[in-house]
Amino acid sequence: MTLSCPPSEGSSPLPTPVFSAPSTPETERDEDCFDLALAALPALPAAAAPYILVTGGLGYIGSHTALELLKAGYNVLLVDNLSNSYREVYDRIVQAAKQHYARVGGDCPQAELACVDYRDTAAMRQLLAAHAVTDAEEEEEEAAEAEKAASRPPRSNITGVIHFAAYKEVHDSLRNPLKYYQNNISGLVDFVTLLDEHQIKTFIFSSSANVYGTLSATHRTLREEHCVHQPASYPGPDGQPIPVTQGCTGITNPYGRTKFFGEAILSDLATADPSWTILGLRYFNPVGCDSSGLLAEDPRGTPSNLVPVVVKVLTGELAELSIYGGDWTTPDGTAIRDFIHVSDVARGHIAALAAAQEGRVVESFRTFNLGTGCGHSVAEVVTAMEAVTQRRIPRRTTERRPGDVESCVASADRAAVELRWKAEKSLLDACGDLWNQLRAGDRWCER
Repeated sequence: MTLSCPPSEGSSPLPTPVFSAPSTPETERDEDCFDLALAALPALPAAAAPYILVTGGLGYIGSHTALELLKAGYNVLLVDNLSNSYREVYDRIVQAAKQHYARVGGDCPQAELACVDYRDTAAMRQLLAAHAVTDAEEEEEEAAEAEKAASRPPRSNITGVIHFAAYKEVHDSLRNPLKYYQNNISGLVDFVTLLDEHQIKTFIFSSSANVYGTLSATHRTLREEHCVHQPASYPGPDGQPIPVTQGCTGITNPYGRTKFFGEAILSDLATADPSWTILGLRYFNPVGCDSSGLLAEDPRGTPSNLVPVVVKVLTGELAELSIYGGDWTTPDGTAIRDFIHVSDVARGHIAALAAAQEGRVVESFRTFNLGTGCGHSVAEVVTAMEAVTQRRIPRRTTERRPGDVESCVASADRAAVELRWKAEKSLLDACGDLWNQLRAGDRWCER
């Protein structure tokens, strides 16, 4: 189903909330989704427009990236099994894209949704087959040289892949490590094997600052060379090179290990076959939402990230915010993170994709931090939300959680130089966009 952006149809109690936040209505998992029977259609003509495949495309970062892709002029093919997202997010992506083109002019690119699990190799093979392209010359050659043609890999109008379809909850990974290794590692291996069969070799990998583990205890800011998969070096304060050996120690949770192992697998693949271009984007702490108010962080499960929990307190779903650890060696005793607006993270993917497609990546496998380079404490984030909303957020301090680290702040210099990208929005921007979404979004109603 190819669409040209169609219209979308603690203990202290909190006083009676100004907003109520009913859960997103459950939708049928396959309703209005791509029918895999379409995969039986003939291959597309060679002139068919190129697409970017986005796995996990209805999730928090995936949906914002899909929107930014559309705004940047890319056609998108979204794959999501709806295990941690909702079908209606697709309509919101399309609606936000239409609003953008109504403002700036021009035609909205194509958008397509397939509600399948990226680990379902048979279904994914059918989906990729539906995006194979041929031309008249190839068809004549195939008829004349059937045996030779049978061994030739199919060409695809999918020119790049952005992979978000991973489980990502740190504390869930401590309880269910096999779930994370099965999806994040086994699934990744099978997926890139399938892409290799179809000669789709531009791959943007959703990684994480979790790969740095406890290195933040000895480094004020974290740079990509602090965690590498091949021997490397970087200039020290005196200008002399500091050698780095591959590997990383101090990763505190299975989720972080799956991201490190995933990077290592992709690094090995790119080393063995330099025709691949693979970029691993290490996110720090995405927050906020698109300024349209149509997209936000809306997982099916109970969120554990700071800002979604703050939202639940503001809407009355939770009585108070639990702050894990007030005795860190930081100015206010709470942990420090590099909070980055999710739209900046999304635009980082577009910058990475452009660098890969334009041949500007210096190695077949390359990692980049996506962060602001500025840390904020948990207490500062809560204060910022209170300033924007003009509402008190009840909170209590509790014990530290297993797997947490004291501070985690990015050095984003490599992305600025090589991807021509940097974060543009502030923490207050993120809080303001989120508050506007809460007030204006059709899921929220005043009492």
